[in-house]
Amino acid sequence: MSMATRTDPQSSALHVADSHDWIRVHGARVNNLRDVSVEIPKRRLTVFTGVSGSGKSSLVFGTIAAESQRMINETYSAFVQGFLPTLARPDVDVLEGLTTAIIIDQERMGANARSTVGTATDANAMLRILFSRLGQPYIGSPQAFSFNVASMSGAGAVSIERGGQTVKERRSFSITGGMCPRCEGRGSVTDIDLSALYDDSLSLNDGALTIPGYSMDGWFGRIFSGCGFFDPDKPIHRFTKRELHDLLHKEPTKIKVDGINLTYEGLIPKIQKSMLSKDVDSLQLHIRAFVERAVTFTVCPECGGTRLSEAARSSKIEGISIADACAMQISDLAGWLRALHAPSVAPLLASLRHTLDSFVEIGLGYLSLDRPSGTLSGGEAQRTKMIRHLGSSLTDVTYVFDEPTIGLHPHDIQRMNNLLLQLRDKGNTVLVVEHKPEAIAIADHVVDLGPGAGTEGGEVVFEGTVDRLRSSGTLTGRHLDDRASLKPSVRTPSGVLKVRGASTHNLRDVDVDIPLGVLVVLTGVAGSGKSSLIREACGANGRFSQGSVSGRDGVVSVDQGAIKGSRRSNPATYTGLLDPIRKAFAKVNGVKPALFSANSEGACPNCNGAGVSYTDLAMMAGVAEVCEVCDGKRFQADVLEYTFGGKDISQVLAMSVSEAEKFFGDGAAKTPSAHRILTQLADVGLGYLSLGQPLTTLSAGERQRLKLATRMAEKGGAPSVYVLEEPTTGLHLADVENLLGLLDRLVDSGKSVLVIEHHQAVMAHADWIIDLGPGAGHDGGRIVFEGTPADLVAARCTLTGEHLAAYVSAVGT
Repeated sequence: MSMATRTDPQSSALHVADSHDWIRVHGARVNNLRDVSVEIPKRRLTVFTGVSGSGKSSLVFGTIAAESQRMINETYSAFVQGFLPTLARPDVDVLEGLTTAIIIDQERMGANARSTVGTATDANAMLRILFSRLGQPYIGSPQAFSFNVASMSGAGAVSIERGGQTVKERRSFSITGGMCPRCEGRGSVTDIDLSALYDDSLSLNDGALTIPGYSMDGWFGRIFSGCGFFDPDKPIHRFTKRELHDLLHKEPTKIKVDGINLTYEGLIPKIQKSMLSKDVDSLQLHIRAFVERAVTFTVCPECGGTRLSEAARSSKIEGISIADACAMQISDLAGWLRALHAPSVAPLLASLRHTLDSFVEIGLGYLSLDRPSGTLSGGEAQRTKMIRHLGSSLTDVTYVFDEPTIGLHPHDIQRMNNLLLQLRDKGNTVLVVEHKPEAIAIADHVVDLGPGAGTEGGEVVFEGTVDRLRSSGTLTGRHLDDRASLKPSVRTPSGVLKVRGASTHNLRDVDVDIPLGVLVVLTGVAGSGKSSLIREACGANGRFSQGSVSGRDGVVSVDQGAIKGSRRSNPATYTGLLDPIRKAFAKVNGVKPALFSANSEGACPNCNGAGVSYTDLAMMAGVAEVCEVCDGKRFQADVLEYTFGGKDISQVLAMSVSEAEKFFGDGAAKTPSAHRILTQLADVGLGYLSLGQPLTTLSAGERQRLKLATRMAEKGGAPSVYVLEEPTTGLHLADVENLLGLLDRLVDSGKSVLVIEHHQAVMAHADWIIDLGPGAGHDGGRIVFEGTPADLVAARCTLTGEHLAAYVSAVGT
């Protein structure tokens, strides 16, 4: 542990009894970790700090939590392991003292359109049982209240034993489900603009279809040409009613084309299954653009958006249906349940009350159970995952958190801190990756990684208490008490983005003029309506709102959602950086650019450009070995003989962004188009990433900054208004100042920047603040302050104002 400052356990406040009270890690080499050895006290709260890319997640998630989960999976039978994800053993010499690890990360919850807050937890299941027992009139079992179960009836053959012989009998069956038959449990119906699906003046073979991915060159072409339901050479406007019905609506039908058994299905049901079954915002950009252009979503007129059948809505408990219950704010639903007295279901009521009270305790009481899970922010998703663990009787468990304060207003951070301490006080080990000083302050033990990021990190530079961290001299220690000052002057707006009658979620017909040409920060407690308002401003997710927005041309929202791509995708391919690099290599060497792509002609034939060879061992963890032919370089040997600026293509992809920025900025390798993209990546704080690092390894904050850099590097078509969702996510205290400089440069270049943020340094640096509240859920949804940060501090009229005033008054103390 070179450079590490160790706290003597005998002199610390930890009072750890013996060697069984430590998690020992020796020789960890996951990602950029450099033979890290560290001892972590059990049954204590340990916070891991360090700049972005220093190795925190590699140590906590990639090493400790990963090995714990792998070992647990190995305790199951081979049959059960076949259904579990296969996990490889992390690259570490020794891991001792591990306990069961429960990972509670900030990855957003599933984007399935049928998934809600209630279905993602146990709350909906318990409510369905409750209504099946107490609801009047009685309509059936719990599935009669499920919007994911359709009602159906029919008959089929069943095998039964009679007189020692097995005979088949035909029996009828009936299933009573709660799904609305009109919208099939989605809550909305769709109206598809047929002109967006095809050009009816053309035939299919002439390219009539305009749906992304639907081409006559592949399987779709073979199916359309060989199905026999219509003539693919006839213009669509000449189709008969029957032919047009078959093209658009025909149910799945078995066909045989060229001796191959295939299934034909009409365009509309095909689109509904492949594109409309997921949350629209989770789709790839070009597909989402098509859906927003071609499909109009409206509330289902049959069920009113509740997703439930008339029968399910008719059964009530004291005048409340299950649809009413799911639409209630969870804090209100918890109060309604406390007034219910039914001895026959007392255990169920107690369990349901506890679950709902946990929502309130964790600061999510403003949600409703019918809220689509795909609309939750990363912080809300993480806290939702916490709920099932708050009442757990398990002890000596290792809970692993990834920045649990994400999405929390300063007013709410203390509540999260209390929950983490409760888990610790029950006898559990709590490991937290964090940057917020308020969260670091409660740690029993701190492990600081660094000293830098990427190849300059991967070492433990400090271990000990928070007080000793302050005087340790590490980057984290030096910046732990940083505070930002209010700006002496603010910019003058160049215009406004008008939002009128915004009513998404809890917004109450909000009218607001968002200044343009300046840095605007939207603040407020979690659930106050910030994200809903910004979606209205961007024109996203406002499909059910009655509001209107004007002047939003050129608005782009840069979120923290997952980036579509395979394990072959990396920053070089995603940003378009690889294109000028390949062309530069090709021009100098007089060969084709395709040779310098590991996904094309230059790929190693043994590993197909992956750099590793995968061996599937069924229920056991698969083995990934470095390709013995290319030695992990991904390219054919003869391709690596071509160089540019003295480097081959694999060496370039192994560079960090900072190294590549220098390499392509000067000398023989000077490439302005590549250097421009690299400069933007460095400006957003991603200088430590390697150009060839898989996108699947990036954190939520890194994904957002990568998207931002990509949009900033666009030529000509760069947006005029940037909307950022908590850009300080994953940023070290020392990097926040760099972020503020980046935001300033964007505004000074003529852009407008709108930021949803809780970090007081960003609030203090704003030109204009829009504060929502005063509370969350139905207690929020209003504008409680508009003005400059200085005016907010002077007024102290909101929770945000009180906390910002306390923050700026601490400058220099």
